[in-house]
Amino acid sequence: MEWRGRRQSSNIEDRRGAGGRNPFGRGGLRIPVGRGGVRRAGGGIGIGGIILILIISWVLGINPLTLLSGGDMGLDGGGYEQQQTGTSTPANDEMTAFVRTVLAETEDTWSGIFQASGEDYREPTLVLFSGQVQSACGFASSATGPFYCPGDQKVYLDTAFFQELDRQFGAAGDFAEAYVIAHEVGHHVQNLIGVLPRFNQARQRMSEVEANQMSVRVELQADCFAGVWGKFTDQKGILEQGDLEEALNAAQQIGDDTLQKRSQGYVVPESFNHGTSAQRMEWFRRGFESGDVNACDTFSADL
Repeated sequence: MEWRGRRQSSNIEDRRGAGGRNPFGRGGLRIPVGRGGVRRAGGGIGIGGIILILIISWVLGINPLTLLSGGDMGLDGGGYEQQQTGTSTPANDEMTAFVRTVLAETEDTWSGIFQASGEDYREPTLVLFSGQVQSACGFASSATGPFYCPGDQKVYLDTAFFQELDRQFGAAGDFAEAYVIAHEVGHHVQNLIGVLPRFNQARQRMSEVEANQMSVRVELQADCFAGVWGKFTDQKGILEQGDLEEALNAAQQIGDDTLQKRSQGYVVPESFNHGTSAQRMEWFRRGFESGDVNACDTFSADL
């Protein structure tokens, strides 16, 4: 991907160094719940657990209700667990320049698409953080993975995730990384056109299985939107040979079935909330080949 020398977005909020090492370890905050061992916050804790939450909240300066509620991260928060580095990154390093450039390319693409429909595109802010971060959707550690928060219309990214994408998932390449950013921006587009508000309202009346099924459709549409962006980027002559394969490989490596097989040796389809590897690859390819948002109607499609 020939990204160097292109326009860089100013919609970046760099909080690296503010979070530092996640004080709760790789798995995030875990609260004692008695003889049953430990459980994530929000899972029926006792008096001791509540006291511990209050102490932690006071130390970190965050709302204790965030920890008590489990810190719903909105979208995406795919649960990718990664090693904390505990180091900050210079604001002018190559990775920052890359993220700024990719974000600028998404701004150009979606501004043009919205303008063609007579609408204005509100650009999201991308927050770079290290270790942990506070968003309008709650508190998150790097183990959450990249995510979009509709509450503040910001994309949150710990760029250490890109190292894990390469080392742990075998999905190397700059266009694989760009796909991750474009997917989260796809959620922002969904928020602007009303998809996320309708989903968040509807899932309050759904069972867990129904909500997971609807979440898959939301995620696959974001993959398709990422593909649409990829098409417009390719038309600019930015992509190089092998870039499309990098993105498709990334989509394959982070499919629900592949992740579950890797982590536990078997799959539980009822718990899928992002889509299988085949589905994620298919919908990214649909967007890429068509370059048309109308091809991204995952809600009417037979999955």
